[in-house]
Amino acid sequence: TSPATATIGWLDWVVMIVPGLIWGASFLLMAEGLEAVAPMGVTFTRLAVGFAVLGLVPSARRPIARADWPRTAVLGLIWLAIPYSLFPFAEQRVSSALTGMLNGATPLFVAAFGSVMARTWPQRPVLVGLAVGLSGAVMMAAPNLGASSSSTGGIVLIVAALACYGYSTNLVQPLQRRNGALPITWRALGVAAALTLPAGLPAVLAGHWTQRPALALAVLGAFGTGLATALMAVATGRVGPTRASATIFLIPVVALGLGIVARGEHVAALSIVGAAVCLVGAGIMKLQR
Repeated sequence: TSPATATIGWLDWVVMIVPGLIWGASFLLMAEGLEAVAPMGVTFTRLAVGFAVLGLVPSARRPIARADWPRTAVLGLIWLAIPYSLFPFAEQRVSSALTGMLNGATPLFVAAFGSVMARTWPQRPVLVGLAVGLSGAVMMAAPNLGASSSSTGGIVLIVAALACYGYSTNLVQPLQRRNGALPITWRALGVAAALTLPAGLPAVLAGHWTQRPALALAVLGAFGTGLATALMAVATGRVGPTRASATIFLIPVVALGLGIVARGEHVAALSIVGAAVCLVGAGIMKLQR
């Protein structure tokens, strides 16, 4: 039985749900980090901390096939370095709540890239779910499009990051099946940290650090980067990329709640409705491929 069609057990649900909860909080943590350091400093810190924390797990340091190193390096660039760099810049232009809510559209990109790479047409429930999810994403973004060039630019950065996620989520599946989720994730984190070091380290050294943003970025790196990324890779291998990406639909709910409660952010009513529509799209997909 392939991961895309196998019955989902309780452990599968755990590894699918937990990353969404953690990533939902990560946008608040990024916003807190930006109070002390420039965007590339946020990116490099979370990657470096995630790489260090995941390296403490012995199984993460197991060797991988030499032939898989090039794709793992590409994964470090597209799955981690690029989107993790885009999000902090986006949060300088739009709220952490909206940034997190728009991440609910990630499965649209995952399914689209998956179909292209597999040269297959998605099943009807997936197509309907994608259509509903896309309409929700448009509703979320609509109040900010045209409001200012800054907010529109922030949404463009988020969409670019989601496209990276869509491709890389499909790319990681065969790699982690052959080598294990943790070894691939750990090496990809190392590549991403190295790629962002030239711009990130100077930003870290020039930051105006206080306890709150330092703690926020430490938590973001250990949990939002190390733990959640590894669990997502595990989920992708167990249930397939489209099913695994359904955890992203938890992000809008968590990000919205934390943004409003913790930072007092204002979110347009239409954006909140759009986030709910995205959740409906996930239900229509029924976690199928």
